[in-house]
Amino acid sequence: MSKRESRRFEPRSRKVKILATVGPASRDVEMMRKLFKAGADAFRVNMSHGEHADHAATIKTIREMEREFNRPIAILADLQGPKLRVGKFKDGQAVIRHSGHFTLDRNPEPGDETRVELPHPELFGLLEKGQRLLINDGKIRLKVLEAGDDKILCSAEVGGVISDRKGVNVPDAEIPIPAMTDKDRKDLAFAVEQGADWIALSFVQRPEDLAEARRLMGGYGALCAKIEKPMAVRRLPEILELADGIMVARGDLGVELEPQEVPPLQKKIVNLARTAGKPVIVATQMLESMIESPAPTRAEVSDVANAVYDGADAVMLSAETAAGEWPEEAVTIMDKIAAQVEADDSYLDRVRFHDTEPDETTADALSHSCMTIADTLPITAVTVFTGSGSTARRVARERPSVPMLVLTPSLKTARRVALLWGAHAVPTKDIGSFEEMIAKGKRMALRHGFGTAGSKLIVLAGVPFGTPGSTNLLHVVTLTGKELERHGG
Repeated sequence: MSKRESRRFEPRSRKVKILATVGPASRDVEMMRKLFKAGADAFRVNMSHGEHADHAATIKTIREMEREFNRPIAILADLQGPKLRVGKFKDGQAVIRHSGHFTLDRNPEPGDETRVELPHPELFGLLEKGQRLLINDGKIRLKVLEAGDDKILCSAEVGGVISDRKGVNVPDAEIPIPAMTDKDRKDLAFAVEQGADWIALSFVQRPEDLAEARRLMGGYGALCAKIEKPMAVRRLPEILELADGIMVARGDLGVELEPQEVPPLQKKIVNLARTAGKPVIVATQMLESMIESPAPTRAEVSDVANAVYDGADAVMLSAETAAGEWPEEAVTIMDKIAAQVEADDSYLDRVRFHDTEPDETTADALSHSCMTIADTLPITAVTVFTGSGSTARRVARERPSVPMLVLTPSLKTARRVALLWGAHAVPTKDIGSFEEMIAKGKRMALRHGFGTAGSKLIVLAGVPFGTPGSTNLLHVVTLTGKELERHGG
């Protein structure tokens, strides 16, 4: 595709973004191109699976697609995090009887139907009577009867087959282990070296968990805290303050909480992230049946639609695109669901049901004004000049009725805002004067399909130009026929 043809790649018609996970089913170059064309705005590299060489090839392909389609694409590297697991069994598995007793201990010998090793010494002496242990994504549910320094005696509320190295969730206690393992540190160093735009930190429990990741990132990229532990929910405002974005990771969250608790919690997390002006991703099991089926269930369609109505910045596909049989179809259907929801006459009212009051700053006041002006005048886009992306985040949190054209001299910023609601980012040279700002804002809006002759645009920037945090200028402009002639339209 030539450079001229790539400039004609139409902006997305929807504002919510789609984050697609890359895996064996989608790592092929042609399949990744299909996912992008179908609607993927960003790609997740899951560091829990695959080798660094595979991930490096994936990242290289994404950067080549950026050049082909002339559009910044966000890459999110998702760290595995500390996973608690039981040890091994004599026969590879055993059956725990319903209402029977089962012991977790520090004995490394293979387990049986009465006991198994729990190779995590930090849990002994921590757990208390009445607390729960959930094994294999909650399929087995144990309640602690006695907890000592060497063994934990449990009653099986729900028994069943247990096998080697199954995962353990501890929903009722804050576990004194760091959010990053040695593997995570190596994976993070690799992701930074490869230029990942976002780092997702798994199993965050406390705000302090973010500190080490932030230090190892060395100022590069943005940090996304995955909310999948009840302890993280309890300290969410503090975590939000330190993170650049939030992921509602409903997989483990749905294991450690009762199922009925997750939907209202999802809305709460989305609202808090929006109030903070930080992008929020709703993730896991959105179109789960499409791992094997070419069509989703009606319940899954409603689930995706609800996340869009909630005002999430992005919705994520996991195994559907990483390992499923219908990766392109999954992205296509998610794109159609989001577009249909956003076409609903009640969509903006629902998205704005949560009121995001502006802070007492000039930048917030002007960002809020973009929403009200776009509701009042026939505006076709909000054109935002930004270096760090901060102004774009402020505008996005107001959920204006029109898309946002983000013009930035920083390619890193352009890639990062690819996960931001309503943002279409374009890397471009910095501006030096008011006249240049207006001319460039009009020219870029025409070039990228955000207006024609007679269209009105909002232009938002800061003076002096190139100074971070100086947003203090809002201008409404009208595109003219002369500008179309200069552009060649």
